[in-house]
Amino acid sequence: MEKLNKPTVTICTDRFRSVADTLRRSLGMAGLPVLYVPHPLSGLKADEIEAKADAVAEQIIEALAGKESAPDANGTAAPEGAKQAPEKMTLPDSAEQVYEEYLRRGWTDGLPILPPTVEAVERMIRACGMDPQRVVASIPPLWGEGTIEKIAVNAVMAGCLPQYLPVIVTAVAAMADESFNLTFSQATTHPACPLLIVNGPAAQTLSINGASGAFGSYHRANGTIGRAIRLILLNIGGAIPGEKDMATQGQPSQFSFCIAENEAANPWEPLHVERGLAPQESGVTVVTVENPHNINDSGSTSAEELLTTISGSITSIGSNNFFGQGGNPILALSPEHAETIARDGWSKSEVKTYLFEHARVPLRCLTEFNRKRFFPGLPVTAEIPVVKEADDLIVIVVGGPGRHSSYLPSSAGTWGVTRPLQPGR
Repeated sequence: MEKLNKPTVTICTDRFRSVADTLRRSLGMAGLPVLYVPHPLSGLKADEIEAKADAVAEQIIEALAGKESAPDANGTAAPEGAKQAPEKMTLPDSAEQVYEEYLRRGWTDGLPILPPTVEAVERMIRACGMDPQRVVASIPPLWGEGTIEKIAVNAVMAGCLPQYLPVIVTAVAAMADESFNLTFSQATTHPACPLLIVNGPAAQTLSINGASGAFGSYHRANGTIGRAIRLILLNIGGAIPGEKDMATQGQPSQFSFCIAENEAANPWEPLHVERGLAPQESGVTVVTVENPHNINDSGSTSAEELLTTISGSITSIGSNNFFGQGGNPILALSPEHAETIARDGWSKSEVKTYLFEHARVPLRCLTEFNRKRFFPGLPVTAEIPVVKEADDLIVIVVGGPGRHSSYLPSSAGTWGVTRPLQPGR
Protein backbone atom coordinates (compact mmCIF):
# COMPACT_ATOMS: atom_id res chain seq x y z
CA MET A 1 0.00 0.00 0.00
CA GLU A 2 1.20 3.47 -0.83
CA LYS A 3 2.56 5.31 2.18
CA LEU A 4 0.79 8.40 3.42
CA ASN A 5 2.90 11.51 2.75
CA LYS A 6 1.02 13.86 5.06
CA PRO A 7 0.26 13.64 8.78
CA THR A 8 -2.95 11.68 9.09
CA VAL A 9 -5.31 10.69 11.85
CA THR A 10 -8.36 8.51 11.49
CA ILE A 11 -11.38 9.25 13.67
CA CYS A 12 -13.57 6.30 14.57
CA THR A 13 -16.25 5.69 17.17
CA ASP A 14 -15.45 3.25 19.95
CA ARG A 15 -18.16 0.80 18.82
CA PHE A 16 -16.22 0.22 15.58
CA ARG A 17 -12.84 -0.14 17.21
CA SER A 18 -12.47 -3.84 16.46
CA VAL A 19 -13.06 -3.28 12.73
CA ALA A 20 -10.73 -0.28 12.51
CA ASP A 21 -7.94 -1.95 14.43
CA THR A 22 -8.18 -5.16 12.39
CA LEU A 23 -8.09 -3.30 9.07
CA ARG A 24 -5.23 -1.09 10.26
CA ARG A 25 -3.08 -4.14 11.01
CA SER A 26 -4.13 -6.26 8.04
CA LEU A 27 -3.44 -3.42 5.58
CA GLY A 28 0.06 -2.86 6.97
CA MET A 29 -0.83 0.45 8.62
CA ALA A 30 -0.45 -0.51 12.28
CA GLY A 31 1.23 2.84 13.03
CA LEU A 32 -1.64 4.92 11.64
CA PRO A 33 -3.01 7.10 14.47
CA VAL A 34 -6.63 6.25 15.21
CA LEU A 35 -8.65 8.39 17.58
CA TYR A 36 -11.58 6.53 19.10
CA VAL A 37 -14.43 8.75 20.26
CA PRO A 38 -17.68 7.77 21.99
CA HIS A 39 -20.36 6.42 19.69
CA PRO A 40 -22.39 7.79 17.90
CA LEU A 41 -21.35 10.62 15.58
CA SER A 42 -24.30 10.63 13.18
CA GLY A 43 -27.77 11.79 14.14
CA LEU A 44 -26.47 14.39 16.59
CA LYS A 45 -27.49 18.02 16.89
CA ALA A 46 -24.93 20.73 16.13
CA ASP A 47 -24.13 21.51 19.77
CA GLU A 48 -23.60 17.81 20.55
CA ILE A 49 -21.17 17.49 17.64
CA GLU A 50 -19.27 20.57 18.77
CA ALA A 51 -18.95 19.17 22.29
CA LYS A 52 -17.50 15.91 20.99
CA ALA A 53 -15.11 17.77 18.71
CA ASP A 54 -13.90 20.01 21.52
CA ALA A 55 -13.20 16.97 23.70
CA VAL A 56 -10.75 15.45 21.20
CA ALA A 57 -9.39 18.53 19.39
CA GLU A 58 -6.11 18.57 21.32
CA GLN A 59 -5.50 14.87 20.62
CA ILE A 60 -6.11 15.41 16.90
CA ILE A 61 -3.60 18.28 16.81
CA GLU A 62 -1.00 16.14 18.58
CA ALA A 63 -1.53 13.26 16.17
CA LEU A 64 -1.23 15.53 13.12
CA ALA A 65 1.94 16.99 14.61
CA GLY A 66 3.50 13.54 14.47
CA LYS A 67 3.39 12.79 18.19
CA GLU A 68 2.40 9.47 19.67
CA SER A 69 -0.62 7.72 18.17
CA ALA A 70 -3.78 9.20 19.57
CA PRO A 71 -5.36 7.00 22.23
CA ASP A 72 -9.04 6.30 22.23
CA ALA A 73 -11.45 8.32 24.31
CA ASN A 74 -11.19 5.88 27.19
CA GLY A 75 -7.41 5.53 27.06
CA THR A 76 -7.56 1.75 26.73
CA ALA A 77 -5.17 -0.41 24.80
CA ALA A 78 -5.86 -1.72 21.31
CA PRO A 79 -7.49 -5.16 21.22
CA GLU A 80 -5.50 -8.26 20.44
CA GLY A 81 -5.74 -9.82 17.01
CA ALA A 82 -8.21 -12.59 16.38
CA LYS A 83 -7.10 -16.08 17.34
CA GLN A 84 -6.58 -18.35 14.38
CA ALA A 85 -8.04 -21.85 14.37
CA PRO A 86 -5.49 -24.67 14.51
CA GLU A 87 -4.91 -26.65 11.32
CA LYS A 88 -5.98 -29.89 13.03
CA MET A 89 -7.36 -30.69 16.45
CA THR A 90 -8.70 -33.70 18.34
CA LEU A 91 -12.32 -33.60 19.50
CA PRO A 92 -14.78 -36.13 20.93
CA ASP A 93 -16.54 -38.52 18.56
CA SER A 94 -19.96 -37.09 19.44
CA ALA A 95 -21.27 -34.74 16.75
CA GLU A 96 -23.20 -32.88 19.43
CA GLN A 97 -20.03 -32.29 21.47
CA VAL A 98 -18.19 -31.11 18.35
CA TYR A 99 -21.01 -28.64 17.70
CA GLU A 100 -20.89 -27.37 21.27
CA GLU A 101 -17.10 -26.90 21.05
CA TYR A 102 -17.40 -25.04 17.74
CA LEU A 103 -20.06 -22.81 19.25
CA ARG A 104 -17.78 -22.07 22.19
CA ARG A 105 -14.94 -21.13 19.87
CA GLY A 106 -17.14 -18.99 17.60
CA TRP A 107 -16.62 -21.12 14.50
CA THR A 108 -20.25 -21.59 13.45
CA ASP A 109 -23.22 -19.51 12.35
CA GLY A 110 -25.21 -20.74 15.35
CA LEU A 111 -26.72 -23.74 13.54
CA PRO A 112 -25.52 -27.34 13.95
CA ILE A 113 -22.66 -28.41 11.71
CA LEU A 114 -21.25 -31.61 10.27
CA PRO A 115 -17.84 -32.29 11.88
CA PRO A 116 -15.09 -31.44 9.34
CA THR A 117 -13.07 -34.59 9.94
CA VAL A 118 -9.81 -35.10 8.05
CA GLU A 119 -11.46 -37.91 6.10
CA ALA A 120 -14.51 -35.84 5.12
CA VAL A 121 -12.42 -32.86 3.99
CA GLU A 122 -10.00 -35.04 2.03
CA ARG A 123 -12.91 -36.86 0.40
CA MET A 124 -14.42 -33.56 -0.79
CA ILE A 125 -11.13 -32.26 -2.17
CA ARG A 126 -10.26 -35.59 -3.79
CA ALA A 127 -13.64 -35.82 -5.54
CA CYS A 128 -13.00 -32.45 -7.20
CA GLY A 129 -9.30 -33.03 -7.94
CA MET A 130 -8.17 -29.68 -6.53
CA ASP A 131 -4.83 -28.75 -4.99
CA PRO A 132 -5.67 -28.36 -1.27
CA GLN A 133 -3.01 -25.69 -0.71
CA ARG A 134 -4.01 -23.46 -3.62
CA VAL A 135 -4.98 -20.02 -2.34
CA VAL A 136 -8.21 -18.92 -4.00
CA ALA A 137 -8.41 -15.53 -2.25
CA SER A 138 -7.46 -13.60 0.85
CA ILE A 139 -10.67 -12.78 2.67
CA PRO A 140 -11.12 -9.51 4.60
CA PRO A 141 -11.22 -8.07 7.17
CA LEU A 142 -8.69 -10.52 8.65
CA TRP A 143 -7.33 -11.31 5.17
CA GLY A 144 -7.22 -15.00 5.99
CA GLU A 145 -5.91 -17.23 3.20
CA GLY A 146 -8.81 -19.00 1.57
CA THR A 147 -7.11 -22.19 0.46
CA ILE A 148 -8.99 -25.03 -1.19
CA GLU A 149 -8.56 -27.02 2.02
CA LYS A 150 -10.02 -24.29 4.26
CA ILE A 151 -12.87 -23.72 1.84
CA ALA A 152 -13.56 -27.46 1.86
CA VAL A 153 -13.58 -27.50 5.67
CA ASN A 154 -16.36 -24.93 5.72
CA ALA A 155 -18.22 -26.71 2.92
CA VAL A 156 -18.20 -29.94 4.94
CA MET A 157 -19.44 -28.06 8.02
CA ALA A 158 -22.30 -26.61 5.94
CA GLY A 159 -23.40 -30.04 4.72
CA CYS A 160 -22.29 -29.68 1.09
CA LEU A 161 -21.81 -32.55 -1.34
CA PRO A 162 -18.34 -32.73 -2.94
CA GLN A 163 -19.70 -31.74 -6.35
CA TYR A 164 -20.75 -28.36 -4.92
CA LEU A 165 -17.14 -27.35 -4.19
CA PRO A 166 -16.37 -25.84 -7.66
CA VAL A 167 -19.35 -23.46 -7.31
CA ILE A 168 -18.14 -22.35 -3.88
CA VAL A 169 -14.54 -21.89 -5.07
CA THR A 170 -15.73 -19.86 -8.08
CA ALA A 171 -17.85 -17.65 -5.84
CA VAL A 172 -14.94 -17.01 -3.45
CA ALA A 173 -12.71 -16.07 -6.39
CA ALA A 174 -15.40 -13.72 -7.73
CA MET A 175 -15.81 -12.00 -4.37
CA ALA A 176 -12.08 -11.27 -4.35
CA ASP A 177 -12.51 -9.04 -7.41
CA GLU A 178 -11.72 -5.44 -6.46
CA SER A 179 -15.01 -4.13 -7.85
CA PHE A 180 -16.99 -6.45 -5.56
CA ASN A 181 -15.53 -4.57 -2.56
CA LEU A 182 -15.80 -7.45 -0.10
CA THR A 183 -14.08 -5.46 2.64
CA PHE A 184 -17.00 -3.04 2.66
CA SER A 185 -19.74 -5.66 2.61
CA GLN A 186 -18.03 -7.61 5.42
CA ALA A 187 -17.83 -4.64 7.79
CA THR A 188 -20.66 -2.25 6.86
CA THR A 189 -23.66 -1.43 9.05
CA HIS A 190 -25.86 -2.11 6.00
CA PRO A 191 -27.52 -5.57 6.22
CA ALA A 192 -26.74 -6.54 2.61
CA CYS A 193 -24.68 -9.69 2.00
CA PRO A 194 -23.43 -11.73 -0.99
CA LEU A 195 -26.03 -13.52 -3.09
CA LEU A 196 -24.91 -16.34 -5.42
CA ILE A 197 -26.75 -16.73 -8.73
CA VAL A 198 -25.85 -19.89 -10.65
CA ASN A 199 -26.52 -20.17 -14.39
CA GLY A 200 -25.96 -22.72 -17.09
CA PRO A 201 -25.85 -26.53 -17.06
CA ALA A 202 -24.38 -26.70 -13.53
CA ALA A 203 -27.56 -25.28 -12.02
CA GLN A 204 -29.55 -28.24 -13.31
CA THR A 205 -26.82 -30.83 -12.71
CA LEU A 206 -26.45 -29.79 -9.07
CA SER A 207 -30.22 -29.31 -8.56
CA ILE A 208 -29.86 -25.66 -7.51
CA ASN A 209 -33.40 -24.37 -7.29
CA GLY A 210 -34.50 -21.39 -9.38
CA ALA A 211 -38.22 -22.16 -9.38
CA SER A 212 -40.85 -22.04 -6.60
CA GLY A 213 -39.37 -20.97 -3.28
CA ALA A 214 -35.90 -20.34 -4.72
CA PHE A 215 -35.08 -17.76 -2.05
CA GLY A 216 -36.49 -20.00 0.67
CA SER A 217 -35.66 -23.28 2.38
CA TYR A 218 -35.82 -26.99 1.56
CA HIS A 219 -33.31 -27.43 -1.28
CA ARG A 220 -29.98 -28.89 -0.17
CA ALA A 221 -27.82 -27.30 -2.88
CA ASN A 222 -29.18 -23.78 -2.32
CA GLY A 223 -29.04 -24.08 1.46
CA THR A 224 -25.63 -25.66 1.90
CA ILE A 225 -23.76 -23.79 -0.85
CA GLY A 226 -25.05 -20.47 0.47
CA ARG A 227 -24.26 -21.49 4.04
CA ALA A 228 -20.73 -22.54 3.10
CA ILE A 229 -20.08 -19.03 1.75
CA ARG A 230 -21.27 -17.49 5.01
CA LEU A 231 -19.07 -19.82 7.08
CA ILE A 232 -16.08 -18.95 4.89
CA LEU A 233 -16.70 -15.22 5.38
CA LEU A 234 -17.00 -15.84 9.12
CA ASN A 235 -14.21 -18.35 9.78
CA ILE A 236 -11.60 -17.25 7.24
CA GLY A 237 -12.56 -13.58 6.90
CA GLY A 238 -13.43 -13.02 10.55
CA ALA A 239 -16.82 -11.34 9.98
CA ILE A 240 -18.16 -11.93 13.47
CA PRO A 241 -21.40 -9.99 14.06
CA GLY A 242 -20.87 -7.06 16.39
CA GLU A 243 -17.07 -7.31 16.15
CA LYS A 244 -16.03 -7.18 12.47
CA ASP A 245 -19.44 -7.51 10.79
CA MET A 246 -21.17 -4.34 11.99
CA ALA A 247 -24.56 -4.82 10.27
CA THR A 248 -26.96 -2.93 12.54
CA GLN A 249 -29.74 -5.52 12.32
CA GLY A 250 -28.47 -8.12 9.86
CA GLN A 251 -30.83 -10.16 7.69
CA PRO A 252 -31.92 -13.83 7.52
CA SER A 253 -30.10 -14.37 4.22
CA GLN A 254 -26.82 -14.09 6.14
CA PHE A 255 -27.39 -17.77 6.97
CA SER A 256 -27.58 -18.75 3.29
CA PHE A 257 -28.16 -16.87 0.00
CA CYS A 258 -27.86 -18.96 -3.16
CA ILE A 259 -30.25 -19.45 -6.11
CA ALA A 260 -30.28 -20.48 -9.73
CA GLU A 261 -31.96 -18.44 -12.43
CA ASN A 262 -35.07 -20.07 -13.90
CA GLU A 263 -33.68 -20.18 -17.42
CA ALA A 264 -36.43 -22.49 -18.70
CA ALA A 265 -38.99 -19.76 -17.94
CA ASN A 266 -36.79 -16.83 -18.98
CA PRO A 267 -37.99 -15.17 -22.23
CA TRP A 268 -34.66 -13.34 -22.57
CA GLU A 269 -31.01 -14.31 -22.48
CA PRO A 270 -29.92 -15.61 -19.07
CA LEU A 271 -27.75 -13.56 -16.75
CA HIS A 272 -24.44 -15.30 -17.49
CA VAL A 273 -24.89 -14.79 -21.25
CA GLU A 274 -25.81 -11.14 -20.75
CA ARG A 275 -22.59 -10.75 -18.74
CA GLY A 276 -20.35 -12.27 -21.42
CA LEU A 277 -20.35 -16.05 -21.03
CA ALA A 278 -21.42 -18.57 -23.66
CA PRO A 279 -24.87 -20.20 -23.31
CA GLN A 280 -23.32 -23.65 -22.83
CA GLU A 281 -21.04 -22.41 -20.05
CA SER A 282 -21.93 -22.43 -16.39
CA GLY A 283 -21.47 -19.20 -14.49
CA VAL A 284 -21.56 -17.93 -10.93
CA THR A 285 -22.56 -14.32 -10.21
CA VAL A 286 -22.06 -12.74 -6.78
CA VAL A 287 -23.91 -9.56 -5.83
CA THR A 288 -24.15 -7.85 -2.43
CA VAL A 289 -27.87 -7.24 -1.87
CA GLU A 290 -30.60 -7.07 0.74
CA ASN A 291 -33.32 -9.65 1.30
CA PRO A 292 -35.98 -9.85 -1.43
CA HIS A 293 -38.74 -7.20 -1.15
CA ASN A 294 -42.01 -8.59 -2.51
CA ILE A 295 -43.72 -6.92 -5.52
CA ASN A 296 -47.33 -8.12 -5.80
CA ASP A 297 -49.26 -7.40 -8.99
CA SER A 298 -51.92 -9.89 -10.00
CA GLY A 299 -54.02 -7.52 -12.07
CA SER A 300 -51.80 -5.89 -14.70
CA THR A 301 -52.22 -7.31 -18.18
CA SER A 302 -49.64 -5.28 -20.10
CA ALA A 303 -45.92 -4.63 -19.78
CA GLU A 304 -46.37 -0.93 -19.07
CA GLU A 305 -49.00 -1.51 -16.39
CA LEU A 306 -46.78 -4.04 -14.65
CA LEU A 307 -43.65 -1.89 -14.92
CA THR A 308 -45.61 1.03 -13.44
CA THR A 309 -46.23 -1.11 -10.34
CA ILE A 310 -42.60 -2.14 -10.24
CA SER A 311 -41.44 1.47 -10.62
CA GLY A 312 -43.41 2.47 -7.55
CA SER A 313 -42.21 -0.56 -5.59
CA ILE A 314 -38.47 0.01 -5.94
CA THR A 315 -38.35 3.71 -5.07
CA SER A 316 -37.45 3.77 -1.40
CA ILE A 317 -35.70 6.79 0.10
CA GLY A 318 -34.10 4.46 2.63
CA SER A 319 -32.23 2.55 -0.08
CA ASN A 320 -28.46 2.56 -0.19
CA ASN A 321 -28.72 2.68 -3.99
CA PHE A 322 -30.66 5.91 -3.84
CA PHE A 323 -28.34 7.69 -1.41
CA GLY A 324 -25.12 6.09 -2.59
CA GLN A 325 -25.94 6.20 -6.32
CA GLY A 326 -24.05 3.05 -7.13
CA GLY A 327 -24.20 -0.74 -7.07
CA ASN A 328 -26.26 -3.41 -8.80
CA PRO A 329 -29.73 -3.86 -7.32
CA ILE A 330 -31.65 -6.86 -8.61
CA LEU A 331 -35.14 -7.11 -10.05
CA ALA A 332 -36.10 -10.78 -9.77
CA LEU A 333 -39.12 -11.18 -12.03
CA SER A 334 -41.41 -14.15 -11.59
CA PRO A 335 -41.94 -16.19 -14.77
CA GLU A 336 -45.52 -14.91 -15.15
CA HIS A 337 -44.49 -11.28 -14.79
CA ALA A 338 -41.60 -11.84 -17.23
CA GLU A 339 -43.96 -13.50 -19.70
CA THR A 340 -46.40 -10.57 -19.56
CA ILE A 341 -43.61 -8.10 -20.29
CA ALA A 342 -41.98 -10.16 -23.05
CA ARG A 343 -45.34 -10.91 -24.69
CA ASP A 344 -45.69 -7.18 -25.39
CA GLY A 345 -42.35 -7.24 -27.20
CA TRP A 346 -40.20 -5.65 -24.50
CA SER A 347 -36.53 -6.62 -24.28
CA LYS A 348 -34.63 -6.83 -21.02
CA SER A 349 -32.72 -3.69 -22.00
CA GLU A 350 -36.00 -1.82 -22.54
CA VAL A 351 -37.21 -2.93 -19.10
CA LYS A 352 -34.06 -1.47 -17.52
CA THR A 353 -34.42 1.78 -19.46
CA TYR A 354 -38.08 2.19 -18.49
CA LEU A 355 -37.32 1.64 -14.81
CA PHE A 356 -34.36 4.03 -14.95
CA GLU A 357 -36.63 6.72 -16.38
CA HIS A 358 -39.70 6.08 -14.21
CA ALA A 359 -38.46 4.68 -10.89
CA ARG A 360 -37.40 8.04 -9.51
CA VAL A 361 -37.68 9.70 -6.14
CA PRO A 362 -38.67 13.40 -5.97
CA LEU A 363 -36.20 15.35 -3.88
CA ARG A 364 -39.12 16.97 -2.09
CA CYS A 365 -39.55 13.63 -0.28
CA LEU A 366 -36.23 14.22 1.51
CA THR A 367 -35.49 16.50 4.38
CA GLU A 368 -33.62 19.70 3.61
CA PHE A 369 -30.55 18.33 5.40
CA ASN A 370 -30.43 15.19 3.25
CA ARG A 371 -31.07 17.15 0.06
CA LYS A 372 -28.08 19.38 0.77
CA ARG A 373 -25.89 16.52 1.93
CA PHE A 374 -26.48 14.02 -0.87
CA PHE A 375 -27.73 16.15 -3.77
CA PRO A 376 -26.21 19.62 -3.39
CA GLY A 377 -27.11 22.10 -6.10
CA LEU A 378 -30.18 20.24 -7.36
CA PRO A 379 -33.57 21.95 -7.18
CA VAL A 380 -36.22 20.48 -4.91
CA THR A 381 -38.24 19.62 -8.03
CA ALA A 382 -35.53 17.24 -9.29
CA GLU A 383 -36.15 13.49 -9.41
CA ILE A 384 -33.39 10.96 -8.68
CA PRO A 385 -33.24 7.49 -10.29
CA VAL A 386 -32.65 4.44 -8.11
CA VAL A 387 -29.60 3.48 -10.19
CA LYS A 388 -26.83 5.56 -11.66
CA GLU A 389 -27.15 4.01 -15.12
CA ALA A 390 -29.95 1.89 -16.57
CA ASP A 391 -27.66 -1.09 -17.05
CA ASP A 392 -26.68 -1.07 -13.37
CA LEU A 393 -30.00 -2.80 -12.66
CA ILE A 394 -29.71 -6.60 -12.84
CA VAL A 395 -32.84 -8.33 -14.17
CA ILE A 396 -33.26 -12.07 -13.66
CA VAL A 397 -36.16 -14.53 -13.78
CA VAL A 398 -36.74 -16.56 -10.62
CA GLY A 399 -39.62 -18.50 -9.09
CA GLY A 400 -42.63 -20.59 -10.03
CA PRO A 401 -46.35 -20.02 -10.61
CA GLY A 402 -47.85 -16.80 -9.25
CA ARG A 403 -47.59 -13.10 -9.94
CA HIS A 404 -45.09 -12.13 -7.26
CA SER A 405 -41.70 -10.67 -8.15
CA SER A 406 -39.11 -9.13 -5.85
CA TYR A 407 -36.60 -6.33 -5.62
CA LEU A 408 -33.23 -6.69 -3.90
CA PRO A 409 -31.53 -3.32 -3.23
CA SER A 410 -27.75 -3.48 -3.21
CA SER A 411 -25.03 -1.82 -1.24
CA ALA A 412 -23.57 1.33 -2.75
CA GLY A 413 -20.01 1.01 -3.96
CA THR A 414 -20.19 -2.75 -4.57
CA TRP A 415 -20.64 -4.28 -8.00
CA GLY A 416 -21.72 -7.74 -9.11
CA VAL A 417 -19.08 -10.06 -10.54
CA THR A 418 -19.66 -13.01 -12.87
CA ARG A 419 -17.12 -15.81 -13.34
CA PRO A 420 -17.23 -19.01 -15.41
CA LEU A 421 -17.52 -22.06 -13.19
CA GLN A 422 -14.10 -23.38 -12.23
CA PRO A 423 -14.19 -27.12 -12.99
CA GLY A 424 -13.09 -29.48 -10.29
CA ARG A 425 -10.70 -31.30 -12.57
